[in-house]
Amino acid sequence: MATNTTSGGNADFIRNLGRMYGTYTGGFLAFIVLLAILEMVGVPNKVLGYLFVFFTLAVYAIIGVMTRTAELSEYYVAGRRVPAFYNGMATGADWMSAASFVGMAGTLFLLGYDGLAWVLGWTGGYVLVSVLIGPYLRKFGAYTVPDFMAFRFGGNVARMVAVIVLVACSFTYVTAQIFGTGIIASRFLGMQFELAVFAGLVGILLCAMLGGMRAVTWTQIAQYIVLIVAYLTPIIILSTKNYGIPIPELTYGKAIAAITAREQEMLATGLATAAALKPHVQPFINYSPLNFFGIIFCMMVGTASLPHILMRYFTTPSVREARQSVAWSLFFIFLLYFSAPAYAAFSKLEVYTNIIGRDLSSVRPWMFAWGELNLIQVCGKAAASIDAIKAACAAIPNHPGVVRLQDFVINTDVIVLSTPEIAGLPYVISGLVAAGGLAAALSTADGLLLAIANALSHDIYYKMIDPNAATIRRLTVARALLVIVAVGAAATAATRPSDILAMVGWAFSLAMAGNFPALVMGIWWKRATTKGAVAGMIAGFGLCIFYLVCTRYFPGMGVKYFGMTSLLNATTGMPLVDITAAMALPNAMEAWPTLAHPLANKVGWFNLNNINCGLLGMPLGFLVIYVVSLMDKEPSAEMQAYVDEIRKPRGRTVLEEKT
Repeated sequence: MATNTTSGGNADFIRNLGRMYGTYTGGFLAFIVLLAILEMVGVPNKVLGYLFVFFTLAVYAIIGVMTRTAELSEYYVAGRRVPAFYNGMATGADWMSAASFVGMAGTLFLLGYDGLAWVLGWTGGYVLVSVLIGPYLRKFGAYTVPDFMAFRFGGNVARMVAVIVLVACSFTYVTAQIFGTGIIASRFLGMQFELAVFAGLVGILLCAMLGGMRAVTWTQIAQYIVLIVAYLTPIIILSTKNYGIPIPELTYGKAIAAITAREQEMLATGLATAAALKPHVQPFINYSPLNFFGIIFCMMVGTASLPHILMRYFTTPSVREARQSVAWSLFFIFLLYFSAPAYAAFSKLEVYTNIIGRDLSSVRPWMFAWGELNLIQVCGKAAASIDAIKAACAAIPNHPGVVRLQDFVINTDVIVLSTPEIAGLPYVISGLVAAGGLAAALSTADGLLLAIANALSHDIYYKMIDPNAATIRRLTVARALLVIVAVGAAATAATRPSDILAMVGWAFSLAMAGNFPALVMGIWWKRATTKGAVAGMIAGFGLCIFYLVCTRYFPGMGVKYFGMTSLLNATTGMPLVDITAAMALPNAMEAWPTLAHPLANKVGWFNLNNINCGLLGMPLGFLVIYVVSLMDKEPSAEMQAYVDEIRKPRGRTVLEEKT
């Protein structure tokens, strides 16, 4: 990776991208083969896990160091030289967070049909990015989303509100990613979870701190290669092993049929109760139709509102390539999302086949590593050892001595990571999946931390505090803020605030309520005014925050908990329909990782899950912007001309590059 910043050096660098990443991919595959050989000759699994994690982290750190920069344009927007194909791949990595890689298949595993809401919403969001927002922000030529808000809506008030929204949704999102790195590091490196979340920061900071968007972009491409190989490998193996076809999407239907047959068999033999068993293909068991379609809509609109995703389209050479970049992003995201339902189905089939019905004395040791982290429970207790499992099940009257479906609880965030072990695949596959999950979490964390630090350093420090700051001072402030935010996010993640998917869902709704109305109205309605935009952002974002905080932390304020039939009292086998009742059970706090599943999100008005709070905030934002703008004096003719210019596909960049 060259660090030459001359035009000739950059041109050579761009031309050689295919060769460099082709060599990198070949080297990574050779590394996997080497570790497979080491496993066969008896190298301990723990050593293999360390090699996987540290090798990939070292590669990302090396790329980050080699692409360091002291140029503002390179640091903030990668010099606006990233080709559409590679920007699409980097966006795919930026997007394939721990929620997509680690959490989504786990949610599909537990929710079945209802989990498709997340897949549909996250995929469809890029249509909105392409049609409504992405290319126009590139035409504007800003460094950050608050930059656009400040210019379009005239002044630092709009900028400040936009920064608050950006920090709130991005911090929530990055906490989820660091939480994911903590789970992976604690399992495969044998570290305490609270320490593991900080260990993941090393790779994140080395990638993002020195080179900013330049380093993050080229690192994310490398991370995408790792994560897509890691995600597809186990299900390709399982598809070939079970059905003789190495295309899991084609054998997905057969796996569903096998799951349905096994469900009926478990009911007939007493290995499952009707309360514990939820048909994999039956809709609206876990989410009401309102919440199901609400998740789809919130994830779509949130996708088009998240600052770290919109920032990626600031890096392309032109508006045309920004639009092409969205198409490539969809393709690279499609490769994983199209496979996630198959991953969930194969995982569930392996659990039903290899765990349910197994004698307690023959439970496999891999389960104990997850049990020690309290992420797998049997009979209501952490599955930390054979003795712990036997003791927990012995306390249940008339227990048959085998693992039943109602006895087994697995956290959504470990489904993907544990599937190779459940299926009895070589440990090298487990290490590969862990490396992929780490790549997914790190790539998104890099983008999010950069979005937060850039907004604070560029929009707050440079634009509002010290407009005369020298380049080196601006970059120093950006890097210092990045470290501070990263440490704060790690400290928050160490408290285990919720599961990955729930935290990510909140981030999408917050971005949807705070950003989307102002972005769309700012681009597509010339009559939108400063007062209207500021009032709309505050109203929409404020309502979303209010609903989220009240439903989660103050349920007595006129809201109730959402009933969950998927969580069972391990003693009675009956559904836990109220989290308050669940937390009153013995050892309830030990069961917190399970109780923190997205199904545990509370609801209030209209029985709306709090992850869907954007459904309340976004319409209010649009309404307030419209009404207040009509009551206010219309924008100047010059500003309306700028809006017209932003919407033209050709022509000069509205905000000329500054250094």
